[in-house]
Amino acid sequence: MALQPDVKQLLDYVEELGLPPLVSMEPADARAFMAASAAERPPGPEVAEVVDGELDGAAGPLGYRLYRPTDEPDLPIFVYFHGGGWVLGSHESDDPLCRDLAVRSGALVISVDYRHAPEDPFPAAIEDGIAAVRWVADRGEELGGDPNRLAVGGWSAGANVAAVVCQIARDEGGPSIAGQALLTPVVDCDFSRESYEINSDGYVLTTELMHWFWDHYLPADGVSEKRTDPRASPIRAETLVGLPPAFIVTCEFDPLRDEGAEYAEQLKAAGVDANHLQCLGQTHTSIGAVDLIPSSEPGRHALANAIRGFLGLPPG
Repeated sequence: MALQPDVKQLLDYVEELGLPPLVSMEPADARAFMAASAAERPPGPEVAEVVDGELDGAAGPLGYRLYRPTDEPDLPIFVYFHGGGWVLGSHESDDPLCRDLAVRSGALVISVDYRHAPEDPFPAAIEDGIAAVRWVADRGEELGGDPNRLAVGGWSAGANVAAVVCQIARDEGGPSIAGQALLTPVVDCDFSRESYEINSDGYVLTTELMHWFWDHYLPADGVSEKRTDPRASPIRAETLVGLPPAFIVTCEFDPLRDEGAEYAEQLKAAGVDANHLQCLGQTHTSIGAVDLIPSSEPGRHALANAIRGFLGLPPG
């Protein structure tokens, strides 16, 4: 297969700009670079209300951004974790995607922040993730949502956080999670899968950049067992039985493609209602490129419909 024409056009444009690679930067500089880049993207669809606030994380307050698609009361809730390799991003950084998912899913989308590496390495992001979901579950009614209809999800490293949160919630008696929507997730520390080789460079997320992310989040320092902890590599959990239903989106030209597909298969083998969609001709960043890559729209539509299904809403 080949890249979708609009994906290739955008990649060619970015290459012509000659931008410095993220791996050449210190984390603080990479964050500033990503924030400046985000300011140039299309804003995404309008929603009825956007509210910024703070919630109780595992070690202090964390920011959140709430997207209310309509003025209807008691909307189901989707807790979202942003991408950025556990190093970059915030509760605001995936704003166009969160707006799009709110409109398409009909759910109250709550994008929550978590602490970032290298200042706060593993397992800080995971500790904040489960704390945030518990906070939302306890205060869902105050936020204008229905905490009895709550799903979680995220993109890339945020999908990793969401997947691990589901395992912790299962093992520690809650909160109840209706489903997990994982967009191009990181689920393993293993770089030997084929997609890491054939998609190693040229498609925004590179194998070198994934090494950079992991080295900041969970430095190997000779003790590989740290990275194989299921809280870092959820595919390595002792059992996947009893996890919430899952919808996993992978992209053809993504180093993470194979591990996401394998996680879907392992969930199915464990008796979990899991579905996998591979978006052909797309890259790791395609699906979140709202109003930039028209050919990625079906992937967002499918993801939102999965969220609707988790939350008891009819397909949109």
